[in-house]
Amino acid sequence: MASPAQEDESPPKPPVPTPSVPPPGVGTGHLQRPGATARMLRPVRGRLITAAFLAVVGASAGLAPYVAVSELARTALDGGVDRPGMVWTWVLVGALGALVRLVAATVGTDLGHYADAEMQHGIRSRLVRHLGVVPLGWFRDAGSSEVKRALTDDIEEMHHLIAHATGEMAGAAAVVTVSFGYLVTVDWRMALVTLAVPALLVGSYRLSMRSMPHHVRRLITAEGRVAAAAVEYADGIAVAKTFGTGGGFLRRFSAAVDEQTAAMRVWVAESRASSAASRVLLSEVTVLAVVLAVGSALVAHGSLTVSALLPFLVVGVGLPTPMLPVVQGSQTLRKARMAAAHIEDLLAVTPLPEPAEPRLPEGTTVELDRVMFSYDGAQNALTDVSFVCHRGTTTAIVGPSGAGKTTLAMLLPRFYDVTAGAVRIGGADVRSIPSDDLLAHISLVFQDVALLYDTVRENIRVGRPDATDEQVREAAGDARIHEVIERLPQGYDTVLGGQAAGLSGGERQRLSIARAILADAPVIVLDEATAAVDPDNETAIQQAVSRLTEGKTLIVIAHRLRTITDADQIVVLDQGRLVESGTHHELLARRGRCARMWRAQQPASSEARAEPTGKPA
Repeated sequence: MASPAQEDESPPKPPVPTPSVPPPGVGTGHLQRPGATARMLRPVRGRLITAAFLAVVGASAGLAPYVAVSELARTALDGGVDRPGMVWTWVLVGALGALVRLVAATVGTDLGHYADAEMQHGIRSRLVRHLGVVPLGWFRDAGSSEVKRALTDDIEEMHHLIAHATGEMAGAAAVVTVSFGYLVTVDWRMALVTLAVPALLVGSYRLSMRSMPHHVRRLITAEGRVAAAAVEYADGIAVAKTFGTGGGFLRRFSAAVDEQTAAMRVWVAESRASSAASRVLLSEVTVLAVVLAVGSALVAHGSLTVSALLPFLVVGVGLPTPMLPVVQGSQTLRKARMAAAHIEDLLAVTPLPEPAEPRLPEGTTVELDRVMFSYDGAQNALTDVSFVCHRGTTTAIVGPSGAGKTTLAMLLPRFYDVTAGAVRIGGADVRSIPSDDLLAHISLVFQDVALLYDTVRENIRVGRPDATDEQVREAAGDARIHEVIERLPQGYDTVLGGQAAGLSGGERQRLSIARAILADAPVIVLDEATAAVDPDNETAIQQAVSRLTEGKTLIVIAHRLRTITDADQIVVLDQGRLVESGTHHELLARRGRCARMWRAQQPASSEARAEPTGKPA
């Protein structure tokens, strides 16, 4: 086993404390975050208040034409048509009110949308910056669905509140208040009668929505299961068709849909009666019937004139109409509160701490010193792993599936922090190196290739934005992908979409290798980088990668041992422990774990030739 002692670096400082891995998932308490919506809206509060004020002005002014019509009718019934001045006054009031409503509504709507755009930009920027410093372990545990929900679904709920519901609710409140105030000046008894119907509506609605939080939680959970089952079926469609296991996928999807349906059915059954009552009370016909019945009785009794009844038929009948935005707005507000709380939960995920006393690597030697790591705090994925990767050498890490190879690779760029021990680059604990400097020292090529929705050129240039086109082409040539790119419809200007413009898995892998070559970092980590590459190109890529080791430290994780026979050091992991290390021939001579893996990967006809003789071939 290689000694963990350092070769030429200064003694490291004590490692900085490692935070605990955040708990999996987000949003477990997002229904219990009071004030989350207000905090989200604080940056645009001024615009929202102005937009709401304009909505109030516009809605109030919008009543002027109806009041003018009522007053003109009353004037006519009371014999005041011989006063043209009063008639034209009400005509002018109605026209001016319509104009003010138009201007105020237009400006207020624009302000609301400007506030919404500012809010969306601010929240998305905060989320992206925060996600850039969140441990990769959180993404592994919570999945991308949490990020997608926050960046799209939650912000969409906030959009409805800011751009639409806030102004609508403020305007509706103004209409009800001004209408009732006007009707009181005509006849307070009829005003109370007219307001009684919307009041019953509010009571009925509150009754129907009393258990909404419980049902919303159940529905959100059910919808998440439906989405997960749908993705599972889409991702596994090839397996389902090949092996005829589609029934299992469909049963899980069907069960998730049944749960969602059952959740909705329970809610509908519970609120059916009160919801129907709300719809009846919201009808203008209901208000008209009540106003006519009571008004006619008062007119017949002689305590109300016909002219006094007219405003209630013109203005009062429309009183429930503004209540609909209030009802819908209250639902929007509930959803926005949940969305804001979920976004806050995401922003509260503990980031990897930056060092209080930053250090920079002095050299490119990589050292793992008694490293231990656990994903869940209960079972170790790596236990007491120590070895050194010297400058200018290639270290291969091998072992069976689940041995901890990829986990170890993720500790180097600090995608996770070790549970115990230390990982050092150039004598500096990776936890004491600023994140930007650490990532600048490491080029990573993992099994799962992530390509941007951008041109081929920019996908290669992502690790080195200032690289010239010639340098991009040279890196592509070294990765044996240049000719493939030239055959694409627009060459290096071809935009890579969801299917990467038709690139095969091996071609996508070579594109990521070109990206790493161009980055020219002193430490290179290749995690199964040739796993998806065809045999014809595998040797060429290995030759291109080997040229990168000059003056650098190369760490290769591989399953196929024949690809790393020339490595300066092979480290063998098994169940998270280092069981062997040495050169290829040394490990074969020991007849241990690596030798057994080597024999298992050789064709039967060449097994005899593969047996070690005790001397290098």
